[in-house]
Amino acid sequence: MFTIPATFKEKLTETLKAVMPILVIVLLLCFSVAPIPPSILMTFMIGAVLLIIGMLFFNVGVELSMTPIGERVGSIITRSKNIGIVVLITFIMGFVITISEPDLQVLAQQVPSIPNQTLIFAVAFGVAAFLVFAVLRMLLGIPLSYLLLGFYAVVFALAFLVPGDFLAISFDSGGVTTGPMTVPFIMSFGIGIASIRSDKHAEDDSFGLVSMCSIGPILAVLILGLIYKPGSAEQVSESIPIIDNTVDLWQLFAVEFPHYIKEMAISLLPIIVFFAIFQLIARDITKRSLIKISVGMIYTYLGLVLFLTGVNVGFMPAGNYLGQTIAELPYAWIIVPIGMIIGYFIVLAEPAVFVLTRQVEEMTSGAISAKAMGMSLSIGVSVSVGLAMIRVLTGISILWLLVPGYFIALFLTFFVPKLFTAIAFDSGGVASGPMTATFLLPFAMGACEALGGNIITDAFGIVAMVAMTPLITIQVMGLIFRIKENRLHKDIAEEYVATLTDTYDDFEIIEL
Repeated sequence: MFTIPATFKEKLTETLKAVMPILVIVLLLCFSVAPIPPSILMTFMIGAVLLIIGMLFFNVGVELSMTPIGERVGSIITRSKNIGIVVLITFIMGFVITISEPDLQVLAQQVPSIPNQTLIFAVAFGVAAFLVFAVLRMLLGIPLSYLLLGFYAVVFALAFLVPGDFLAISFDSGGVTTGPMTVPFIMSFGIGIASIRSDKHAEDDSFGLVSMCSIGPILAVLILGLIYKPGSAEQVSESIPIIDNTVDLWQLFAVEFPHYIKEMAISLLPIIVFFAIFQLIARDITKRSLIKISVGMIYTYLGLVLFLTGVNVGFMPAGNYLGQTIAELPYAWIIVPIGMIIGYFIVLAEPAVFVLTRQVEEMTSGAISAKAMGMSLSIGVSVSVGLAMIRVLTGISILWLLVPGYFIALFLTFFVPKLFTAIAFDSGGVASGPMTATFLLPFAMGACEALGGNIITDAFGIVAMVAMTPLITIQVMGLIFRIKENRLHKDIAEEYVATLTDTYDDFEIIEL
């Protein structure tokens, strides 16, 4: 009845290219410097299979459902030219999408002394409010760099006032709330809004929504940190299951499947209801497109259930145990280069990274390739994980890294093209998704526990670090792009002048 935009074979190839390097690295570590029990290894391998199948369904489902829904909603509400309607629908959509984000549930369980629902609704309010700011910025043509400078100034002013137990978690919240559910919808929503505009800056402004939505959760948790007094600062990592037989191994996954089936159904329901109500009002979609979107929703649902079951059940114990084992080695410093290698490859397995790199390549007509984007993200995340491991070893405050890091990132906004600034700050939120939360964070927690550090202050913050460094690497790529572009224009101008000179000389000879 309809044609799938990309075959399952193509998507499977992309998924395997993204996941296989991290599998190879983990296996090499398991059979060399960091031996782990066979039960944890088997759990990890089954989790990897579920992850691959889940990413396959998710990537196909996003193209069929989430992307067209976001673009359609963005273009329709912008056409209304009623600012009140735009603000109201944008706020509701941002609130609903954030509550649907599965990573937010994980974050809510980590913050001491704040009720889960209080944190979830506060963060959802922050995302919704900043999504409204982002849309108004696009409609009014306000430069993104001005807003980033102003809001991050407020963020760091509050950061020096809150208790240390809230500091790392507040910056982590900016990354986990822009995950596989939020990013595809928000990015396509921005493209839909930009498609209505015909000015030359529309393409530049089509990105930047994710970057704004990453600030809201940080401010929300920082403000909560001023209101709530934390309890015990210590957190203990979750117990690592040791499986005795294959039946127990299957039961480990079988017990969790119903949980994620229910959780993803609850997560997707608000989006489905929102789109259904919106469609009843707009009535602009054909039956064929509606069926296509419905099938895409089913693929997205199946993909997220399989993906989250795989990474939470299979990857989390392996990450924690590997972190403990490597940190207990006589040469514990090796965790820094190992962490950097893992970080380089693991970002490519983030579901939302596929969405970002593909949309950037499409919107720039190939001027910024998905391969170049992936390389820049990998380098940034590699550096960030290395710095996070140094924090685990030394216990230095995260502010010693975040303040200079964001200063450099914001300073670069004055020199790089606007499009690269928007993409860079979007990529920070995209890079810190479920793979970071369920493998890198347990990896850091396991290492911190083995070294006797404070898990809350020393291990948490790795998501924030992963979200920060791409801001620099992508903008550096933009700076190189501008230098090459200027050099090309200069060469063309010189060649043109030389051609005119030769023509003039030939004309003088003919006259003579």
